[in-house]
Amino acid sequence: MLDDRKLDVLRAIVEDYVSTNEPVGSKSLVDRHQLGVSPATIRNDMAALEDDGYITQPHTSAGRVPTDKGYRLFVDRLSSVKPLSSAERKAIDSFLRGAVDLDDVVHRTVRLLAQLTHQVAVVQYPSLARSSVRHLELVRTSETRVLVVLITDTGRVEQRVVDLPGALSEDALADLRTRFNDRVVGRHLADAPALLADLPEAIPATERGNAVAILSTVLETLVERPEERVVLAGTANLARTAALDFPGSIRPVLEALEEQVVLLRLFGEVTDAQTVHVSIGGENPYEGLQTASVVSTGYGMADTPLAGLGVLGPTRMDYPGAMGAVRAVARYVGQILAEG
Repeated sequence: MLDDRKLDVLRAIVEDYVSTNEPVGSKSLVDRHQLGVSPATIRNDMAALEDDGYITQPHTSAGRVPTDKGYRLFVDRLSSVKPLSSAERKAIDSFLRGAVDLDDVVHRTVRLLAQLTHQVAVVQYPSLARSSVRHLELVRTSETRVLVVLITDTGRVEQRVVDLPGALSEDALADLRTRFNDRVVGRHLADAPALLADLPEAIPATERGNAVAILSTVLETLVERPEERVVLAGTANLARTAALDFPGSIRPVLEALEEQVVLLRLFGEVTDAQTVHVSIGGENPYEGLQTASVVSTGYGMADTPLAGLGVLGPTRMDYPGAMGAVRAVARYVGQILAEG
C-alpha cells in the first residue's frame, strides 16, 4: 500500500502526462506541483513507484509515464470526478431536449459525448428486452396484410409487415388490436411471451389463423430476436495522437470499433445507472482494446438501465473529466426518456 506522499507523486505524474503527453521528470514535478518535499525525495518516491510497477521509463534518460496499474490506482483513489460547469450543464440540457424522437436523442447524445471528452463516444440503443410496451398498433394495408408497429416506453419504434393466411376485416383487426394491448401495454417486453401465450384460445376460430400469424411476428421478430445497435462518434479523435498513444498500431482498436458485437457486449454489460465503470488497458477482455480505456455507465432507471453509453480512448485519458461527462450525460438522457 502506498503512503499519501507517493500517491501525491503518482497523481502529479498522471496529471502531467495526460496534459503534456511527455514523460514526466522529477524536476518538472518540483516546478509544477507543491509537493512539500525535496527533489531528492521525489526521485526516491519515483524509484519506488517504478519498482512497484505504477510508472515506467519509456527509454533511457527519459522521465516516467504511468502504467495501466498506475492509472488504475489513480482512478480508484479519485476523491471526485470533474464537475461540469453550469454553462456546460445548461448546454447539455438544451441540446438533448431539442431531440424530436429516440433516434435523434441517441445521435445527439453520441455527438455531445465526443465533443465534451474528445474521445470516441459510444451509445447503445435502449434494449427492447429492458423496455416496456407503450402501444402496439395494427394497421391493415390490404385484406391479407397487416403492419405491426410496436412503440416502447423509451420511444423506440419497431415495425414489421405480416402476410396473413386469410382475409381480415377492419372489425376483426380492431378486436385483435384491443386484445393485444390489453395484455401487454405497460408490461416489459421480456414478459410478452407469457402474457400472450394463451391469446389464440381467446380468439374466435374464424380469426385464429390471422391472430397466430400476428402473434408469431410480435414474439419472434420484436421480442425474441430484437436488433440491438450502437452508434459511434468521434473516431477521428483517436488519430490526433495515434503515434504516441498507440505506438504499436492503432489498427486493432479501429477493428474492434467496427465490431458491433464487441461494443454491444462491452456497453451492454452495465448493471446500473449510478456507477461509472472504468476499464483500463489490459483489463479489457477484448484483445484489440488492450491499449485503450473505456469509461461507461448505464442510462435509464437506476437499478435496471435501458442501455449503456460511454467513451473509449487511449489509456492516457483525462479520467476525472471523462467520468464526469459520461455520468452527467447519462443522467440527462435518462431524464429525457423518462419524461417522454
